[in-house]
Amino acid sequence: MSAPAGEAELLARVRRRLADDPAAATATADLAAAVRAETGGVIGDAALLRLLRRLRGELAGAGPLDPLLRLPGVTDVVVTAPDRVWLDRGAGMEPAGVSFASDAEVRALAVRLAGACGRRLDDARPFADAHLPGGIGGAGVRVHAALSPPAAGATQLSLRVLHRARRGLAELAAAGFAPPEAVAALRRLVAARASLLIVGGTGAGKTTLLAALLAEADPAERILCIEDTPELAPAHPHVVHLLTRAANVEGAGAIDRAELLRQALRMRPDRVVVGEVRGAEVVDLLAALNTGHEGGAGTLHANGIAEAPARLAALGALGGLDRAALEAQVAAAVRVILAVRRRGGRRELAAIGLPERSAGGLRVRPAWTAGAGPGPAWAELP
Repeated sequence: MSAPAGEAELLARVRRRLADDPAAATATADLAAAVRAETGGVIGDAALLRLLRRLRGELAGAGPLDPLLRLPGVTDVVVTAPDRVWLDRGAGMEPAGVSFASDAEVRALAVRLAGACGRRLDDARPFADAHLPGGIGGAGVRVHAALSPPAAGATQLSLRVLHRARRGLAELAAAGFAPPEAVAALRRLVAARASLLIVGGTGAGKTTLLAALLAEADPAERILCIEDTPELAPAHPHVVHLLTRAANVEGAGAIDRAELLRQALRMRPDRVVVGEVRGAEVVDLLAALNTGHEGGAGTLHANGIAEAPARLAALGALGGLDRAALEAQVAAAVRVILAVRRRGGRRELAAIGLPERSAGGLRVRPAWTAGAGPGPAWAELP
């Protein structure tokens, strides 16, 4: 809950004092001294402890939102106004029962979180998209902030808890992710070192399935994983993680997926994996899969296997490939496309398809579909 008006004003003065001496924010004694200095020493022990708890909460982690992020099952916490804080535990957004005293307080938290991630957030650069490492979820928190303006009315803050994907196929199957026949087919794909793409919407389980498949790979294989944040955690003894890096506040030092892919190919990989293909790096991934690096994989956003070719063509255009060249590369490099979806809060395998190039362009023939079972191309799966 927000602080009373008098305490909110006192907290604001203490924050300004600490802004002049950031080192003081790390020690409880210094925080207490700052509070006493702003009150002239006239403050009771109970009030002092309450203010210290609030200050420590604001100056560490996600401040007043930190307890929400640590609740079991929480995937997202968003702030749409000082008195409108929401969380998602898998069944849609619900009120969180937490509020801020003002939009200035939300903005201060957003600026601090962005700074902790090495990002600049101010009127000149009113958006920030970053990763806050830490123990929450096992992989930290993805932070997105939009200041007002341009956000209408109030600062917008969106926090996503990044859970490490470490469940195996057996565990997914037990949770109803896919029937036994489909699970057996997935295991055969991994054993045959079939290069594959996993498609689906946000939160549909793409990374979860990819980690489960990688856990099925031969323990003697070396897997190179390229991600924005360390979400892939397959139960495999030889996984190397390469993480992208955004530019610093001066605009220098960025490392993108395409660069990491080029480096990964020089690190003696048996399988090259891209946690999410979002842009021109699709060209490098297809090149790798077409030059002897079998068993590679990647994920991308698409509604299903039928929509995957159009999504790939759009990404290929960003890398300078025309549609014909992109389709030729995909047909030669990608053996299977898997689609996942989320229905009623449960993630499930939606389809297995085989990409092929025809006179009409690239298409994906269904080999298995949830609810219908094996299709005409089932026998052609590796």
